[in-house]
Amino acid sequence: MAFLVACGAMAFAQTNVTIHGEVVNGAGKDVYLYRYTDMLTLTEEEVDHAVIGDNRTFQLNAYANYPVMMMLQIENYSQSFFVEPGRNYEVYVPRFDWNIDEKRNVFLEPEVLPLEFVNMPAGELNALITEFESVVAHYIDENRVFFDSRFRPQKRYFDSLEAVVAKKCPDTKNEFFNRYKRYQLASMKYSLHFDTRRNMVNRYVKNQPILYYDDNYMAFFTTLFANSVSKGTKKLPAWLLGHWVNTLNVKVFLDSLGTDTLLRNEQVRELVALQALQEAYYQPRYYEGDQVVKMIELIGGQTKFPEHKVLAKRLVNSFKQKEEGAEMPDFVLPDVDRKMVSLEGMKGKWVYLSFVRVGDPNCLGEIETLAHFKDSIYAKSKNVEFVTICCDREFQKMYHLLKNTKKGQRYNWTWLHFNGNYKLLERYGVVSYPYFILINPEGQMQYTVTPSPASGFLLHGPWQPKQQQEERTFFLR
Repeated sequence: MAFLVACGAMAFAQTNVTIHGEVVNGAGKDVYLYRYTDMLTLTEEEVDHAVIGDNRTFQLNAYANYPVMMMLQIENYSQSFFVEPGRNYEVYVPRFDWNIDEKRNVFLEPEVLPLEFVNMPAGELNALITEFESVVAHYIDENRVFFDSRFRPQKRYFDSLEAVVAKKCPDTKNEFFNRYKRYQLASMKYSLHFDTRRNMVNRYVKNQPILYYDDNYMAFFTTLFANSVSKGTKKLPAWLLGHWVNTLNVKVFLDSLGTDTLLRNEQVRELVALQALQEAYYQPRYYEGDQVVKMIELIGGQTKFPEHKVLAKRLVNSFKQKEEGAEMPDFVLPDVDRKMVSLEGMKGKWVYLSFVRVGDPNCLGEIETLAHFKDSIYAKSKNVEFVTICCDREFQKMYHLLKNTKKGQRYNWTWLHFNGNYKLLERYGVVSYPYFILINPEGQMQYTVTPSPASGFLLHGPWQPKQQQEERTFFLR
């Protein structure tokens, strides 16, 4: 095991992929390179990070032992592409409006980073994939009514699409591209209900190795078995599966899945079980979240497939990052007087953290509500701290609100500016404004979803003395 860990560490220390980039108006901005750890949890891991220089250029390094999709991100904008081992890439980002995210929510309506490849050789993987996707998109656009689920999709048009792809995008010497086409079309065919899961499994999964290292194959696998177990089957209703999970009867749970002829293979069955448990975690009607986590840990502890040990651990970690009690990452940000303030310095207090933009009417409404309750809460509870992080690009917007307006005098609690730290917003899961998080005195997230001030939450917050909470509860009865 120590040897494997050492080899893994050595692999990530090495680099065999280099990305040279130029961004016309991006000097001083952070640029990140990400990839998915796996296609089950879709957890993003940072591969490399750089700051775009005054000469508008940057360099990122990566390691890959197989073609893998990576995402290049600047602020809230990203573009994905495939990298192959041993290759150097030159990319170019033309002049770009970085303020789009202040005009609309780019998480709900994303804006793709306009990434262009420079000096790309003919037959390069990304060029092949782009051509394939262009052919597919063009054909579907011309025949969209026959692929639209609102009408009645017709299989003969999908058969024609396969023929068009075979003619315009024939197989090449690049086996990854050949598999990419195969699994992309298979996923589309299954999603359009042009074929059954049984036929798909017999054709693409049965008696074949599971390609854990191939992101495209694994995405197809998870699509194929999505909700096939967790919501119950004809022979195994969800309440019965839930009983076995909630009582941690891992042997019966796994053996019962084997009654399905598609899951007779032990390795396939176990992988499907992990996917089903991931789905079960978000189905509280039948499954208890804590027991789901323990069941995954049991499978990870007893499996003989090393890939499943890793997946089980990642699944558990992905849950813990989103659940109550998760440790909140520290930050150090400037206040309105440019003094640096850290979250660590507030440990021991309840921190009601709000992320806002001062020009947004919804944010201003919640700020007013905070101002209304602030003095009375501070007077009764000495261990509460309101902290508002202004996420407007310009520091002056926060400064003007607090220093140059009459209303700003009422907003006399801790205000900080996010200071262009988009990584922080990403780590805290901020995808819209206003956004609220309650951090307990131990520095942990108190709720998975924290209510807003307008909900009346501040009237009965957990920072109140127990006696007051009990009296209020009794009164409400």
